[in-house]
Amino acid sequence: MVFYLQDLAAGPNATVVAPVAGINGRVWSFTTFGSIFVVDFPVTLSISPASELVGQAQGLLIASALDGASVNVALSIVFNNLQYNGSTLELQGISRRHENYREVSVVSGTGKFRFARGYAVLETAFFDISRSTLRLTITIQTN
Repeated sequence: MVFYLQDLAAGPNATVVAPVAGINGRVWSFTTFGSIFVVDFPVTLSISPASELVGQAQGLLIASALDGASVNVALSIVFNNLQYNGSTLELQGISRRHENYREVSVVSGTGKFRFARGYAVLETAFFDISRSTLRLTITIQTN
């Protein structure tokens, strides 16, 4: 399965919240160890933000490496399209910030994805200062 995560960095419809927690006395950012971000990315069928919406990617991004090179990803892909409505996939793993190809685990799922396991590849499909799009390629097995 291939989907696209639409990340809008600023404005009233931003899909990532500025850090919600971090280490006292430090500037909280994606490269500052301990910073925690909350995300709610629209999941679409193509790279265009205006393409068909199939769900939301909701969860946490945590700057988990002392040098700022990695982010721990905990995402629930919550489907709201006709085919998978109400089903979820749970993704978890380390995303190395400066690599275009980042692999995380599919650790579980609900609904049509109950007992899912596998992996997901995150690739930067588009990036500029105000928004980015990640290609999400999911390979799973279910019971």
